[in-house]
This record gives sequence, C-alpha cells and structure tokens, in this order.
Amino acid sequence: MSGLRVVKVGGRPQADPALVPELLRAWREAPGELVLVHGGGDELSQLMRALGREPEFRGGRRVTADTDLDLVRMALSGLANQRLVSRLAQARAVGLSGEDDGLITATLADAGALGRVGVPAFTRPDVVHTLLSAGHLPVVSPVARAAEDGGAYNVNGDDAAAALAVGLGARDLVLVSDVAALLDAGRPVATIGPTAARAMIADGRAAGGMAAKLDAALGAVARGVARVRIGNLNAINDPTAGTIVLADSGPAS
Repeated sequence: MSGLRVVKVGGRPQADPALVPELLRAWREAPGELVLVHGGGDELSQLMRALGREPEFRGGRRVTADTDLDLVRMALSGLANQRLVSRLAQARAVGLSGEDDGLITATLADAGALGRVGVPAFTRPDVVHTLLSAGHLPVVSPVARAAEDGGAYNVNGDDAAAALAVGLGARDLVLVSDVAALLDAGRPVATIGPTAARAMIADGRAAGGMAAKLDAALGAVARGVARVRIGNLNAINDPTAGTIVLADSGPAS
C-alpha cells in the first residue's frame, strides 16, 4: 500500500460541512488507501463542563485525570467516532480506537505531569490493513492502550496519526488545521525543516495546537513518512496545499 495516506482532523474542521465531501472524494479516488484519525476535544470539553469539570491544557495538550478517562472514551471513541462513521457510510467506514487489538500502545507522557496522557510507543496496525483490504475506511479515535498497566491513555490526535502513519508505512500524512498553512508573522510557510520548526515552537511563533502539530510532523518525517503536510481541508485532496514539513533542516520558506 505504497499510496496509503493518513489524514488527521480535529477541532473546528471536524465539524465543517465540507469535511465529509472532501474525505469521500479522497476515498473514491483511491479506495483502500485512506485512514482517518480524529480528535474530539470540543465534545470532551462540553461533556466535562456539563459535569462541573473545567478542561485544562498545557502546551496545547489536554490534562487528563484518572477520573476523566471514561469521559475521554465516551467523547472520543464513542460520540465523535460514531458520528464520523455514520457520516462516512458511503466509504464503508468502520470505527476503531487505539485500544482495539492494541492498535496504539502508549507510554506515560511527561512523567505524569499531564495525568493519564500518553505518547505513542508502538503500533500494531494489522487490523487497519485488514479493513483496508476489505474495502473499508478505518476511522480511528486516539485513545490508546497504556503500556505500563494495560489501562488507557488519552493521546493527542496528531501524535496518534503520526504513529499510525509510521506503523502503516504511509506515503502521506495530512494534519488538518483551521488555517491554510503554518503562519510565520502572518505569512504562510510553504516548507519548513526541523531547525526552523523547533525555533518557531521555542519562541512561541507556533504555539498551542500548531506547536503540537509541528511536533507530530517532525516525529513522522524523522521516522520515514515520505510527506507530511499541515493545512486546512483543501490539503486532503490538493497535494500542493498547506505547509510541507521536511526531514532535513533548513529555513522556513
């Protein structure tokens, strides 16, 4: 599956009416070569607030207490996942989470500073290959199996998508944002290498969710994913759209 692509969508683009047509177009043009990874932060935040809990973020990543895990599963692996599966029925979508068949196994992030938040350690993508071979579109929630205790970890969707792209040997990883490209002083960046990307994170030009996307993108290209892009919904079907993250260092352009 040398043409395999992994697309990650979260935040506002996940609720955009244009998302499903873009994904269906991609699927029809290359059936059996698309995997969707999604977020669900808005649903999770709403559910937490309804129960009197205020969401907390550090560095663009959500803090997850032990008592939040069931809410994470409900919002991401339940509500967000099944909503997308229903909307993508024409592509024979099948919902999964990283917990299913050990698809994504993670280790504790930042020595537990973020609570039950994990960093992908390895993937076992056999179930995804099986679904693709049978003509399905896998739709993956980023809740992962915990390596330390067999429980669950909340994993950032961009990190989960990067790990799956590596494990699947994907040719292309697209991290969908609500902006058309990475911006530097308000100007879109066409290409960026690790040195320039890390500098943007360090000095705050890339912060929050965009910093998390850059981190995930850098990890993917360092581990062999041929092409990683950050862009808006147009980047799903337009290979020239968005910012290309390069494996070699160089200035942003």
